[in-house]
Amino acid sequence: MFVKHGMNSGFSSLASSAVLRRQQFLIRSLKGYSVSDKIRMEAVKCLSGGASLEANAESVLRAITPSLDPTRHKGQAGKIAVIGGCREYTGAPYFAAISALKIGADLSHVFCTEGAATVIKSYSPELIVHPILEESYNISGVNDEGKRDISKKILSEFDKWMERFDCLVVGPGLGRDPFLLECVSKIMTRARQSNVPIVVDGDGLFLVTNSIELVSGYRLAVLTPNVNEYKRLVQKVLGCDVNDQNSHGELLSLSKQYIPFARSKPFFFLAGESLGDFQLLFKQTGILFKQTGMLMDLSYSFRTVEIHSAYCFYPTHWIGNVTILRKGKSDLISDGEKVQSVSIYGSPRRCGGQGDILSGSVAVFLSWARQCNSAAERESTISRTNPTVLGCIAGSALLRKAAALAFEHKKRSTLTTDIIEHLGQRYTHLS
Repeated sequence: MFVKHGMNSGFSSLASSAVLRRQQFLIRSLKGYSVSDKIRMEAVKCLSGGASLEANAESVLRAITPSLDPTRHKGQAGKIAVIGGCREYTGAPYFAAISALKIGADLSHVFCTEGAATVIKSYSPELIVHPILEESYNISGVNDEGKRDISKKILSEFDKWMERFDCLVVGPGLGRDPFLLECVSKIMTRARQSNVPIVVDGDGLFLVTNSIELVSGYRLAVLTPNVNEYKRLVQKVLGCDVNDQNSHGELLSLSKQYIPFARSKPFFFLAGESLGDFQLLFKQTGILFKQTGMLMDLSYSFRTVEIHSAYCFYPTHWIGNVTILRKGKSDLISDGEKVQSVSIYGSPRRCGGQGDILSGSVAVFLSWARQCNSAAERESTISRTNPTVLGCIAGSALLRKAAALAFEHKKRSTLTTDIIEHLGQRYTHLS
């Protein structure tokens, strides 16, 4: 019997001390595995939610932005690659790649389809464009073996550049062509093997939502979903609808790494609980159990009820250990340890393409944060923070400040290109 993992009973119920006591009893009842008590309790703590902490974005921006040093050479300030751009979508990869340059990255590459390459090149000579990706309509007459050869060729071509990049941005203008997505999946897997950070946005989130294993457990992965992308992610991973009443706890739960437990001895559950309560407790605790024996009759005459050979296992869709930036009125950021928010006022103008600016920005700041390893270069509080979180905080703050400046000048006619032109001015507008 499998007890289905579900959070739709509501995170708010976790606040009651009675439920928490029952959860803690369930954790204590698991015997015979070697992990410490502190780690065992993470399964309960990760769902407790709580208010988010407003990030000190200006301090983060100052701390991780490298100085303009004449002794540095080309490439040391960041080399970013955007994976995206197809026949229908050419603006999004351009916005992400040019934003990276405008912030201060030295080199920005775009890996796209041949049909998108010439258009993207025409937008700016500053970008290095690689027309290596293929869509199904271009290879409709190719058999399966031929498609495998094309896929290998694409991966081989990308491998020539992989080690040069400080961060990948996957998704802007990618589209949803099945063959293209299959090739990008292999690129993401190779990047992960090479320990290259990955920022996932746009159609990259469509890919990841349907193939969670591409990012699950990868600490250098960042997901930047908007409201609809976040909804699909929550439904896929947590098996429930978005709970705006406890958005912080939900985000924490979504990004939290679930702790694996070794096989346990039979454990016991206090009498006086119905089977429905018993199953609800599993759901609220966020732990799944597989039962290999028989569940004894739940009778109020028994002191305990035993489940034979019960043991824990991973949820079917596990996404733990990644950083998620949930875009909204306030951007919420969590790597599973805590939730931080960026609430700097930006612009009421919601023109398309701002998410692409954000993904390119996060990629640059993430790479800069990884470079800041010594305590002398960073404040003590900064030095203990996950670089993916720092990248998200800085990228979110930057976009909001630039959008505010652009709107101040252009008002209702503000476009994404106007915001990009104001990215560099954020240094002089730090109050």
